[in-house]
Amino acid sequence: MPRSRNTNSPRSRAYRPNENGESRLSRIVLLPADGCRLPVPSVPKQCRDVWSAEQKRRWRELWQSPQATQWDESCNGTVALLVTYETALLEGRGSAWMAQEARYASDALGLTPKAMNALGWRVVNDTDGDEQGERE
Repeated sequence: MPRSRNTNSPRSRAYRPNENGESRLSRIVLLPADGCRLPVPSVPKQCRDVWSAEQKRRWRELWQSPQATQWDESCNGTVALLVTYETALLEGRGSAWMAQEARYASDALGLTPKAMNALGWRVVNDTDGDEQGERE
């Protein structure tokens, strides 16, 4: 069985220069600590009648997170699945595969420290907004 790779190691491919001579990690995206100020998308129609008020609150919370500044409409399904899996797991109705899928969804959305590191995202306390976006 091959040894797993440590992408945090300085010898990792993530640190090797690309064809332009830049490290893949040289571009860091700074996310606003106060979260996303864009309008929260509507709850998917399949979930409107079946989700509780708590699940709808979690939907809004996720879409107002700093990471949501990097999402678009294509993330709606992943966010909806994450809310559904989290609810089932926290209510004791979940299974091992649901926990695994919830972890995958969290990583795909950049919600875990490991995913944020892999994506080059950093949350910054920036009240005037001058440092938001990409930095070279």
